[in-house]
Amino acid sequence: MAKIKLEYIWLDGYLPTQNLRSKTKVEEHENFKGTLDEIGLWSFDGSSTKQAEGGSSDCVLKPVAIYPDPDRINGYLVMTEVLNTDGTPHPSNGRATIDDDNDDFWFGFEQEYFIMDVKTELPLGFPRGGYPKPQGMYYCSVGGLNTHGRDLVEEHADACIKAGLNFEGINQEVACGQWEYQLFAKGAKKAGDEIWISRYLLDRLTEKHNYYIEYHPKPLGDTDWNGSGMHANFSNTTLRTCGSRETYEKICEAFRPVTKEHIEVYGAFNDQRLTGKHETQSISDFSYGISDRGASIRIPIMVVQKGWKGWLEDRRPASNADPYKVAARIIKTVKSAKI
Repeated sequence: MAKIKLEYIWLDGYLPTQNLRSKTKVEEHENFKGTLDEIGLWSFDGSSTKQAEGGSSDCVLKPVAIYPDPDRINGYLVMTEVLNTDGTPHPSNGRATIDDDNDDFWFGFEQEYFIMDVKTELPLGFPRGGYPKPQGMYYCSVGGLNTHGRDLVEEHADACIKAGLNFEGINQEVACGQWEYQLFAKGAKKAGDEIWISRYLLDRLTEKHNYYIEYHPKPLGDTDWNGSGMHANFSNTTLRTCGSRETYEKICEAFRPVTKEHIEVYGAFNDQRLTGKHETQSISDFSYGISDRGASIRIPIMVVQKGWKGWLEDRRPASNADPYKVAARIIKTVKSAKI
C-alpha cells in the first residue's frame, strides 16, 4: 500500500470573479492508476467560501478530472464540481451548464496574464513611480532588456506538460510583464478543466518566486497599455467540415442579438478592456471579419484558405473569465443558428 496525495480543486462562490480553492486528501492505495474510478466524493465548509450558510455549511466535491501533480511525489490534481448535499449542481457550478455531452465542440483558449512583483505590486519590468519603454519591443521578445518573467513561464510550461495537459505554446505579449499560453481540448468540459488546472499550477508556482498573477483584464487602468484576454477558439463538426462561407456568416450572425448575454459571462471589468482600442472591439458593438483582430469574432485566414473549414475565434472573453461559462454560452449560441 502506498500513500497518495489528492489535491481536490474547486471554484468558490465569490462574485464577480470566482477563485480557486484546494485542499489535500491523503489516502492509501494499492497499485493506484490515477483514475477517477479510484477516488470518491469529498466535502468542504461552504460557509468559508461564500457557498453555504454556517448552519448548513457542507458542500460536496465531485471529481471530474484527474492529472499527475508535477511537483509532488505520489501526487494528483483533482478538478472537481461543487454540488449541493442532495447531489444537484451548486449555483456556482458553471461546468454543469455546458451542453456538450458528445464532445462535438473543441476549444482552444489563449490565456493572457500579467506577472506581478509582490514587493512593488507592479508588472515585472515596471519601475516604481513610472513606466518602462512603450509597447512595441515586448511582444515575442528575447533578451533581458525587454523580457521579464521567463523563469516562471518556462517552469509553468514544463509543469503543465508533466501534468498531461494539452499545452500548445507560450509567448510574451504586447505589454511589459504580460504573457500568454495556449491550451486545446476536444470537448468543452475538458477544455475548461485544463484551463483551471493550468491556472492552479501557475498560481502555485508564484508562491516560491515572490510573484503573483494578475488576471484583471485591464490592470494598468486607463493607459495606453494592452489589457488581457482569454480568446476562445471554437469549432464543432459543422465549422470543421461545412466548406461554406454562408454557413460561417450565419453562425457569426447568431452572436449579434445575444451580445449582452455573452458579455455578462465574459469576465468582470471587461468594459475597461473592450474599448475599441488595443486590438479590441467596443463592448457595446458586435462585428466579425476575416483576419480582423479588432473584431468581436475573427474568422482566421487559414479557414478561408482551407475552403471555409476550421474554427472561429471569439476575442471578447477577458483573462479572468470562467472558461466553463464562456464555453457554455458559445455552444448555446452556435446551436441556436440551427445549421
